[in-house]
Amino acid sequence: MFLIHPIWQFAGMLTIIYVWMLGLSRFRSQHLKIRTRFNWKRHVRLGLLGTMIWSAGICGGLYVVQSSWHGILITGTHGKTGILLIPFILFAICSGIYMDRKKKKRKILPLIHGISNTVMLLLALSQIYSGIMVYREYVLGV
Repeated sequence: MFLIHPIWQFAGMLTIIYVWMLGLSRFRSQHLKIRTRFNWKRHVRLGLLGTMIWSAGICGGLYVVQSSWHGILITGTHGKTGILLIPFILFAICSGIYMDRKKKKRKILPLIHGISNTVMLLLALSQIYSGIMVYREYVLGV
């Protein structure tokens, strides 16, 4: 039960890293004037999938902690950072869907979308370290 959450979140992490790399291509094209190819549909589809995986993983993590240790956010930084990711995930989904449905030339919203998603990815990457610490302390008792 304690391994499902990290495996699930890692799958989301791999998906989001790939989506971020697709978005980086778009950034290079739009802001650095470097000719690149951008697979818009794949970026949107996998971006939505990755953020949904992370959303389900956050809910799963909260459930595991509540059902196993009868409290939430007792994992300190790991739990608090997980909660902090929620507005980033919501913004990623909402702004991404908006730009996909109302296609037009934009500079500012895609830039904010990309910066926010980069911060989200960095926060999520920090979850690897804090998650290992939680697993060691709460599960293994080391």
